[in-house]
Amino acid sequence: MNKILLVDDDRELTSLLKELLEMEGFNVLVAHDGEQALELLDDSIDLLLLDVMMPKKNGIDTLKALRQTHQTPVIMLTARGSELDRVLGLELGADDYLPKPFNDRELVARIRAILRRSHWSEQQQSSDNGSPTLEVDALSLNPGRQEASFDGQTLELTGTEFTLLYLLAQHLGQVVSREHLSQEVLGKRLTRSIAPLICIFLTCAANCRNARRSPVV
Repeated sequence: MNKILLVDDDRELTSLLKELLEMEGFNVLVAHDGEQALELLDDSIDLLLLDVMMPKKNGIDTLKALRQTHQTPVIMLTARGSELDRVLGLELGADDYLPKPFNDRELVARIRAILRRSHWSEQQQSSDNGSPTLEVDALSLNPGRQEASFDGQTLELTGTEFTLLYLLAQHLGQVVSREHLSQEVLGKRLTRSIAPLICIFLTCAANCRNARRSPVV
C-alpha cells in the first residue's frame, strides 16, 4: 500500500482528502505545517501532497529543505494559481502542480501517474543496472539509476524532470510537440502544470549549450 504524506494547514480539507485517498487504497499521514511534515518524512513515504501557503514553514521552503535529502515525488497544492508560483515550485523540484479547487478524480489520477513512474524507476534500479547510459554531447543519462550529469557535474533531478530530459535526449534533432512531451511524461495531454516545466528545460538546455560553446575570457 502506497503511503502519502498530506501537508496542509486546512484541517477540514485534510480530513476530507484523507478519507478520499484512504478509500482509493492509500495509507495517509497528515501534517499541518512544513516543520511537522519534515519530522514525519522518511523513506517509507511514497509521495507528498504539499500545500504552498502554511504557517511556520510554507510549502516552498519545505520543498527546498526536502530536496536536500530526499527525492520523494511531490505534488504542490495551492489556492494561488499564478504562473510564477507554478514555475517556482517546478524549478525547486516539484513533480506536479495542482491549483485549488481541484477535481478529486484528477488528483487521484495524477497521484497514480507519478507513483507509476516512481515504481518503474525503482524496478529499473533493482534490475541488472537498468538500461544502457544515453550519451548526448556532454550530457549523460542513466535511466536505470535515474542519474544525470552534464560535463561531469551531477544534475539533481526529480523523477518527472529526468523523464522529460531523457525523452528530449532520445529525440535529439527532431521536432517534438509539447503535447507529445506531456502525454509521454505525465500520461495526459498538455496541462498548465507541465507547460512551465517544459519551458524551463528548453531554456536551461539552450543556456547550457551556449555556455559550453562560449570561450572563457
